[in-house]
Amino acid sequence: MNAKNVVESLKKRFPNEPEYLQAVQEVLESIEDVYNQHPEFEKANLIERLCIPDRIFTFRVSWVDDKGNVQTNMAYRVQHNMAIGPYKGGIRFHSSVNLSILKFLAFEQTFKNALTTLPMGGAKGGSDFSPRGKSNNEVMRFCQAYLLELWRHIGPDTDVPAGDIGVGAREVGYMFGMYRKLAHEFTGTFTGKGLEFGGSLIRPEATGYGNVYFLCSMLATRGIDIKGKKCLVSGSGNVAQYTCEKLIQLGAIPLTLSDSNGYIYDPDGITQEKLEYVKDLKQVQRGRIREYAEKYGCKYVEGARPWGEKADIALPSATQNEINGADAQKLVDNGIIAVAEGANMPSTPEAIAIFQKAKLLYSPGKASNAGGVATSGLEMSQNSERLSWSSEEVDAKLKGIMANIHANCVKYGTEPDGYINYVKGANIAGFMKVAKAMMAQGII
Repeated sequence: MNAKNVVESLKKRFPNEPEYLQAVQEVLESIEDVYNQHPEFEKANLIERLCIPDRIFTFRVSWVDDKGNVQTNMAYRVQHNMAIGPYKGGIRFHSSVNLSILKFLAFEQTFKNALTTLPMGGAKGGSDFSPRGKSNNEVMRFCQAYLLELWRHIGPDTDVPAGDIGVGAREVGYMFGMYRKLAHEFTGTFTGKGLEFGGSLIRPEATGYGNVYFLCSMLATRGIDIKGKKCLVSGSGNVAQYTCEKLIQLGAIPLTLSDSNGYIYDPDGITQEKLEYVKDLKQVQRGRIREYAEKYGCKYVEGARPWGEKADIALPSATQNEINGADAQKLVDNGIIAVAEGANMPSTPEAIAIFQKAKLLYSPGKASNAGGVATSGLEMSQNSERLSWSSEEVDAKLKGIMANIHANCVKYGTEPDGYINYVKGANIAGFMKVAKAMMAQGII
């Protein structure tokens, strides 16, 4: 397999899908040498079968707004690969959603889920509908209309969606309620549900907590303690909030948060009390992060991201490609020692190359943010067994899963000079599990 040739072939077939092609190229370049050690993979054309989704559903969603007007959005579900378990991946509601973004996310999800060692395949879905500025009733009507089409393609042993950007507990609740009504069954078809109807403790916190657990494992390889370290966190949604919470618990100092309008920089550090305000601001009031700066009298920078500020650690937790080459160089120049991704593919290829050239501790999202889907897998287990585990039980399992992912990254990613290439390690570990499962199940 020649990675460059495969990517060029995919570019001809899918010329208008840059995010998808970026994700594929990053993985293929990492696994090329290992893949070529297995001629049976090439004979079975494994790489093309792994890059192209099993199936994609594209459909229109029509719904009625509060003024009685009919609105129409596009919606999708990308079922990428189920060689190791039922399709599993979130649903994203955001105006930027398109097929390229969802294909990249589903592709990444396949390897991320494999890294958890839980029996979950990869999928992703969503719509260009944005909940921002919509009433609860409008969001409910959209979610119900979305499920009218999607419900027949999902199920506890087929495809188990969850939340993502724009889809929190409210949206998951509306979608699960509609699924239950249409399917006439109460099963673990969604994860990220409310605790009252089958949700798991620690699930909201899991992506952020897991990222910090992974960060601590990376720091430990160099004998560094996270306590007292100043951290740049982007985003202000679920992942960013609980990343900050775990940093605070471990004695680190988060300095920044952001949203699509700009970022705040609090030189005194974001405390738990301030974080509780952010949670209310974002989850209840649906406000903007600039209101934090207005309340606490700190710096707010309109239309920018926080990567120019000085700190020790960066934790991008917002969206894809939020750190470009120039941003990465600023981080390196300012003395950043580690970058742990809480978002999916937040660093461009140019940024990753700069991080690795500088020998930073750098982990890709498919490894360090896998705690969210790992805990979704634990929620699936609890639903199947009709059990509810304590916070301590779930947190202990999450810590164990993140430690295991880190160990696999070290195993496959340690280079001759001792530098741990977490991108290579994560890609190879995830790929080998999926590849072996696909080979064992024949050419289908």
